[in-house]
Formats: sequence, C-alpha cells, structure tokens
Amino acid sequence: MVRSSYGGDAGEGNAGIPLAYILSRMTDVFLHNPRCSKSRAALELVRDASVEVPVREYLREPLSIDELRRIVQLLGVRPIDIVRRGEPQYAALGLGDATPDDEVLWAMAEHPILIERPIMVRGERAVVGRPPETVREIL
Repeated sequence: MVRSSYGGDAGEGNAGIPLAYILSRMTDVFLHNPRCSKSRAALELVRDASVEVPVREYLREPLSIDELRRIVQLLGVRPIDIVRRGEPQYAALGLGDATPDDEVLWAMAEHPILIERPIMVRGERAVVGRPPETVREIL
C-alpha cells in the first residue's frame, strides 16, 4: 500500500506567491513525453493548428501534487483514471481502483511515469490525448 507523506497545503511558490494562487492561474500547458508516439502525434496536431502552448516534459520536470490535483479537477476524473496501469510501479505500489485519491496523487508525483500521456490543459479545460486527435477538442 502507498503511504502518503503529503501533509496538505504546499505553501508558497517562488517570490512568496501562494501556490494556490499560482495553480488557480495555471492555463495552457502540454504535458509531453517525447519517447511516446501518441504524445508526439498529439503535439504535432497542436502545432499544425498553429496553437502555441508551453510544452512540459513531465518526466524531467515532475508535477507537484497540487498541479496533479488541478489537472484531475479540470479533466473531471479521479486520479486513478489517468494512471498507466501497465507500468511496473503500478503493481509495485499496490495501486488500484480502491486506492484513496491522495495516495494516487502522491504516487504520480513520486513516479511521473505513471501519468497517462499526453495531457493538454488550455484555460479551464483539459483532455488526455488518447487518441491523439482528442486534443482538437480544446484547440
């Protein structure tokens, strides 16, 4: 079973700005894994549509628990719904449908390979780019 070390509010971001404020302003981002063909295909669709969106390679720059919570909220799903169940970490951590949401968020923050990809956030909407054409819904 996953043990969460997350104790709640993450406090403040850079320059003393409250993290909740930063996250509430989180807008456009494309969460990308360049080794994933679906992620590359979805990013190509975004670029072909001439939409400029910051690209974040989430394996190199992992998401915080609060960022993940916000994305899940925008997607309208539970955290377990965007976990890659075929990854070895999924079984090793004992994750499953009954795992509490906070524990799943902790697992994704600690093991970003577990996060389904790609995910595109645009304003107050987000989609998982599977199939890649799904990103067109928010372009």
